[in-house]
Amino acid sequence: MAYNIQTEKETLKRHIVYLGTIVEENLQCAIKSLVEKNPDLASQVMQTDKCEIDTLEIDIEQECLRIMALHQPVASDLRFLVTVLKVNSDLERIGDLGAKIADKVLLLYKADPAYFLSDAMQLPELFTGMFDKTVWMFNQTLEAFVGEDTDLAYKVCLADDEVDQAKRAIYLDLEESIMKDPARQVYLAKLLSVARSTERIADHCTNICEDIIYMAQGRIIRHTLSQ
Repeated sequence: MAYNIQTEKETLKRHIVYLGTIVEENLQCAIKSLVEKNPDLASQVMQTDKCEIDTLEIDIEQECLRIMALHQPVASDLRFLVTVLKVNSDLERIGDLGAKIADKVLLLYKADPAYFLSDAMQLPELFTGMFDKTVWMFNQTLEAFVGEDTDLAYKVCLADDEVDQAKRAIYLDLEESIMKDPARQVYLAKLLSVARSTERIADHCTNICEDIIYMAQGRIIRHTLSQ
């Protein structure tokens, strides 16, 4: 029985990594669709989220529950399965947020295609750092999960503050831009939503890393990192 559950845990881990890889690729495509003003790529992102990511999330949850019912795990095995359930949910939410960014690209394009594709519509430079840090957090989160690397998980948790600061800087910049040029309010409001979604992605990465630490050490560090 011990061998069976270990084998099933390995398979489950591969499935989570596969889901994470697809979510990461889709997130990068969502960002690219905004940076490069590519509505076709944005549509592809939304399709992938709906048809592939959501399906995989359901399959993994069902597999976790099946293993729990079959093996009645305890101790580290139970912590692993609980962690997988939570990570699975966070990955699906990150997929949703990537699709939300892509949706803003489509809304901007449909509202005024000529303006959206023109040189007049420029993404504020502050977004570059926020996107880069968030994608880094996601990539390192997957690495921490694969290697059960608690040191790396802690580093990711601490990096969340940088994304929060970037979002605040973007908010101030966009609010100032709206006051200077009210005609661009609709466009700039969509960018505010993109910043919110990006910050939420970083939050979910932090959640996953906190769960990795719980899985490896049995310690719940939620709400304690800033203390």
